[in-house]
Amino acid sequence: MSTNYIAVREDWLKLGEEEAIEPALAIIDAHHHFYDRPGWTYLQDAYQADARSGHAIESSVYMQALTRYRQQGPTALQPVGETEFVVAVTSNSHASQTAKGIVGYADLRAGADVGAVLDAHIKAGEGRFRGVRHLTTWDSDTSLANPLTAATQGLLGDTAYRAGLATLLSRSLSYDAWLFWPQLDELYEVAAALPELPIIINHCGGIVRIGAYAGRDDEVFSRWSASMRKLAQLPNVHVKLGGLGMRINGFGFDAEHLPPSSDQLAATWRPWMLHCIDTFGPERCMFESNFPVDKGSYSFVNGWNAFKKLTADFSACERQALFQGTASRVYRLV
Repeated sequence: MSTNYIAVREDWLKLGEEEAIEPALAIIDAHHHFYDRPGWTYLQDAYQADARSGHAIESSVYMQALTRYRQQGPTALQPVGETEFVVAVTSNSHASQTAKGIVGYADLRAGADVGAVLDAHIKAGEGRFRGVRHLTTWDSDTSLANPLTAATQGLLGDTAYRAGLATLLSRSLSYDAWLFWPQLDELYEVAAALPELPIIINHCGGIVRIGAYAGRDDEVFSRWSASMRKLAQLPNVHVKLGGLGMRINGFGFDAEHLPPSSDQLAATWRPWMLHCIDTFGPERCMFESNFPVDKGSYSFVNGWNAFKKLTADFSACERQALFQGTASRVYRLV
């Protein structure tokens, strides 16, 4: 398992799992995965078990995770196997709203030639394929790299990559951006150059507070928040609120004797998530579980309880956007 991830300990999570609050509040989980990797399997049944643990998860957006690629055929088309697999395991009536939207992987470095791969994803998605995530995570501190997903420096500025992004736009697809916060200004240049392309920043903008960024919390928050304010000026950019259970975030939930309560999570996340909401507005923010990745740090129930507590003073309209409306609109789930 990558050093960016934290091993899931089911027994530990149960020591502090709460009852779901506001169980009738309708939710679209804007970001989750299925994993089928050595030492880590989390597929449809596992996600359903979490999603049915008390919160009203009405539908979800599936996010690419290197799962069940085709084993034969052209290399460029092998990631289409993930879309085929997700459709196959979520098409029965029991799980028809899981992965209502699917975001897959296509190598955007192929430029305009990536169109053939996008068309194959669209066909395989049977009306559910919504966009692409091609990770651009890079930092000069190589200890932060995930060997499965590490990118080269400056990928967002690469001419071919930009051409691939434009190909998404020509097919009415969106782009999910997973990067580290020092790269946010690079993303601004992309978003400004392609103002009609819907861009969704993953995991609150790639908060990294370990390695070279350890012990620099005030500086990290200041620089991150300034970059997020800059991006918020562009109406095509949206933010996913979540993904803060990874080791790179530096919050250390997994190191405690007991798993964090929703109160602890809400207090820790408050400055980061409220800054996102204040700058982008609820109509451009959406909550995500990022399961199973964040399951290494807290339970599904406690995570969504924390989101609800963070927004307890918001209006009904604002909460509807954050928990359901923004994801539905951006990923065209209606």
